[in-house]
Amino acid sequence: MAGRLDGRTAVITGSGSGIGQAIAERLASEGADCVIDYVDHVEEADQTLDKIKAAGGKAVLVQADVSVVADCNRLIEAAWTELGSCDILVNNAGIEKSANFTDVTEAEYDAVLGVNLKGAFFLSQAFVRKLIAAKKPGRIINISSVHEDMVFPHFSTYCASKGAMRMLMRDLAVELGPAGITVNNIAPGAINTPINKSLLADKPKLNALLTNIPLGRLGEPGEVAGVVAFLASDDGAYVTGSTYFIDGGLIRNYHEQ
Repeated sequence: MAGRLDGRTAVITGSGSGIGQAIAERLASEGADCVIDYVDHVEEADQTLDKIKAAGGKAVLVQADVSVVADCNRLIEAAWTELGSCDILVNNAGIEKSANFTDVTEAEYDAVLGVNLKGAFFLSQAFVRKLIAAKKPGRIINISSVHEDMVFPHFSTYCASKGAMRMLMRDLAVELGPAGITVNNIAPGAINTPINKSLLADKPKLNALLTNIPLGRLGEPGEVAGVVAFLASDDGAYVTGSTYFIDGGLIRNYHEQ
């Protein structure tokens, strides 16, 4: 049976673990060739590669720091040289740093904005330049956060980066639409990933969060990946300029404890 993404190639940043790994595996399962991006922990990226190959998919590993523009260009170039094309870009890589606003350092600001916003901006630019030169359509899918729209005290840099990603998505959807390039955000809430390990171990804190989530549970990486697959496929061809919240209703019910 043909997959929805047969013949297409996807670059997924930060795809060594968590949501990024789930996205790479899901897109590969639907027929896409995948470029797996990582910065550190090559062993985790190897696990993603092994899972895709074991399922009969095709993928390559590329080490690239998305906060460095030269690495962004090299990552997109690798898709074309090693896999022959690039149709889908998933800007998934992201970091967060907790600090009171008055204590945020320039280094912390640069680190968070560098990965979350600068990386998505210049990767999208490199991706789009190649598509336009080849006269090809394409899909940009940003893994944003509920915090593109919802407050997160003590995470001002993270909120700034995700709020900017929301506006960038809307702007690019209009500018790139005539070229056949769609741009959308997926905004996860609390997802069961390694980054939330400390939360999962803190039962009082976890239970307080769950009371804010109408569905009463954390989301799973595969649930995020399913929406990515939809937006990357022909089923999502007429969708652009939108944010899809995957949060169990959290954004509609959130309040500070």
